[in-house]
Amino acid sequence: MLSPIQTEFTNLIGCKYPIIAGPMFLVSDSVLVSAVSEAGGIGGMPSLNWRTPEEFRKAIQDVKSKTDKPYAVNLIVNQSNLRHADDLKICAEEKVPFIITSLGSPKDTIQTMHQVGSKVFCDVTTLNYAKKVEDLGADGVIAVSAGAGGHAGPISPLVLIPYLKKHLRIPVVAAGGITNGSQLAAALALGASAVQIGTRFIASHEAKVDLSYKNAILNADPEDIVLTKKISGTPLSVINTAYIEKQGLELSWLETALLKNPKTKKYVRMLRHWIGSESLKKAILGPTYKEVWSAGQGVGLIDELLSAKEIVHQIVKEYYVNIERLNSFTSEKSRSTYTEAYK
Repeated sequence: MLSPIQTEFTNLIGCKYPIIAGPMFLVSDSVLVSAVSEAGGIGGMPSLNWRTPEEFRKAIQDVKSKTDKPYAVNLIVNQSNLRHADDLKICAEEKVPFIITSLGSPKDTIQTMHQVGSKVFCDVTTLNYAKKVEDLGADGVIAVSAGAGGHAGPISPLVLIPYLKKHLRIPVVAAGGITNGSQLAAALALGASAVQIGTRFIASHEAKVDLSYKNAILNADPEDIVLTKKISGTPLSVINTAYIEKQGLELSWLETALLKNPKTKKYVRMLRHWIGSESLKKAILGPTYKEVWSAGQGVGLIDELLSAKEIVHQIVKEYYVNIERLNSFTSEKSRSTYTEAYK
């Protein structure tokens, strides 16, 4: 039986292992989410994976029927998400235990969910924004670093995690290219109290995506991951397929100009997001020549399809192996010498 990994995050959220299966567009459904939570981690799902608020509520209830363990919902909190108010109300009514916010001010989300006893963590890529959400009452932040799938941050996790930890009072979760137990050990050593893992769970039996997407994950290398603005208007990490190469990675000069105009940027962003979402949807759910597959640089470390439970437990086993390996580097005598030197 695997021992728990106790951290500030696991104590706060009430899970066995500090592992979040990141909420992924059209990938994370109630089956995958409940499987990860049952395995001891935290399964996460975006509210917008369902076409209507009513369908979203049913998905939450389905998760609750499959597991009594904590799980997470991701809410897009900027003005372009016209469903935010409805989805937030549902999360409060269903008492979703853990909320992850993205792309906007989480103020109302934090206030609403704290009233029902839920915890709220916010995606961040910079210290400036991290301090803002901390001041708003966020319970923690998810440090989205370079190498992440989806909307990756620009800073190396080797820098971003300890940098945020140095300046914040709340827990930091590491995200970006993480797939295995050695990376979990490294993230905790850097000051994180948990990790968020996305791409690894695409290559799971539970993920309801087309097999071509899963095979693309298994066959891709880190060098195959590129950043394109063609999907959402901001850089998105995807596998560099023939279709992506044909489309190019940058927006047209006209669209760029419209996005800079205060009067038009909101509507252009919404249109670009809709067009990009439709491309992603087609590629995720079925074979298509428009191969748009979001993934992070961790693809190079993924070699096989496993169940969600197997993935979680493999990461935990690898974590303990690496902890033992690191401990073996330092003999008891040298540890005593080190302790004496720094008394």
